[in-house]
Amino acid sequence: MDEISWHSLSEEQVFKELESNEKGLSHEESSERLRKNGLNELVQKKRQSALSIFISQFENFLVVLLIIAVGISVFIGQIIDGAVIAIIIVINAILGFAQEYKAEKAIDALKKLSAPQAIVLRDGRRQKILAKNLVIGDIILLQEGDRIPAGAKLLEAFSLQVDESALTGESSPVNKEVGKFSEKCAIADQKNMVFMNTIITRGRGKAIVVTTGMNTQIGKVAKMIQSVEDKDTPLQKKLESVGKSIGVAVIVIAVAIFGLGFFSGGEIYDLLITSIALAVAAVPEGLPAIVTITLAIGLNRMARAKSLIRKLPAVETLGATNVICSDKTGTLTKNEMTVQNIFTDGKFVSVTGTGYLPSGKFFSEKKS
Repeated sequence: MDEISWHSLSEEQVFKELESNEKGLSHEESSERLRKNGLNELVQKKRQSALSIFISQFENFLVVLLIIAVGISVFIGQIIDGAVIAIIIVINAILGFAQEYKAEKAIDALKKLSAPQAIVLRDGRRQKILAKNLVIGDIILLQEGDRIPAGAKLLEAFSLQVDESALTGESSPVNKEVGKFSEKCAIADQKNMVFMNTIITRGRGKAIVVTTGMNTQIGKVAKMIQSVEDKDTPLQKKLESVGKSIGVAVIVIAVAIFGLGFFSGGEIYDLLITSIALAVAAVPEGLPAIVTITLAIGLNRMARAKSLIRKLPAVETLGATNVICSDKTGTLTKNEMTVQNIFTDGKFVSVTGTGYLPSGKFFSEKKS
């Protein structure tokens, strides 16, 4: 059903296609459709558990190298050195886990701020239900301030305007109307359709649900986002490279020292212990902790600026960004365009102040 160009169909065609009518579905029919098609909600990928987040802190090559160093230190009897390195590894893992777990909880809290509901016609009667229980063919009633709970085609529209910036990036509210539109009409031009998770800024209306859950436009966006593979950040790549370089250097030095000592007539056991001890000493056990602490400081500063980051290394990725391309005011900005200079009557006038604040001054320059 989601492949049908609903905006190009007449009201009668939509009712026929969805086996519905102006009075809405019966309670029995809606229950059957809900059982058949599932809940009207966006499906998320299986999330990481707290345990998997903690284990992921040990996946860095440099940390693996330190774990090996702990094992070797214990093996050769350097218990104190091994314990110190182990403590550093654990502290590093706890710091990384705490930041990432806190970010996950903060994101969950944001999702729970609203429990969307919808007003529907069931058995010809007006009812308020949870939006997740909406089904295709339901008749929904819309009013100013509502978050649209599903993809729907308008049956009635009275001065209806919808903020679709979450979907199209267009910061200005879109005027909606009833009727048919060309089949090749772009989403932003489908004035007779309303889309899930957009917000009504003015007016009221009535619509018939044509798509739910992951079949809505916002659901398709969610599918694309979730299909993107995770890639290592620049910092992760550099640390991986540094870890491997240190690993190779340590092995080469240890072998060289053992070889020189052996050909000089040294005791094999003593040479082995010395080579291993030097190799362990060459591993920079403080580096992972320093990196984690530095990123945690950056993450906390961004949190104070109302920015949530799920993964610690992403802080460095943002710092490595040179260009951000955006064509919509209001998507990445505050939707506040400010006049700073005016040219009138042959002269320039400088204007101070920002955004919608009613403050600022005009400074006139000499005529050109």
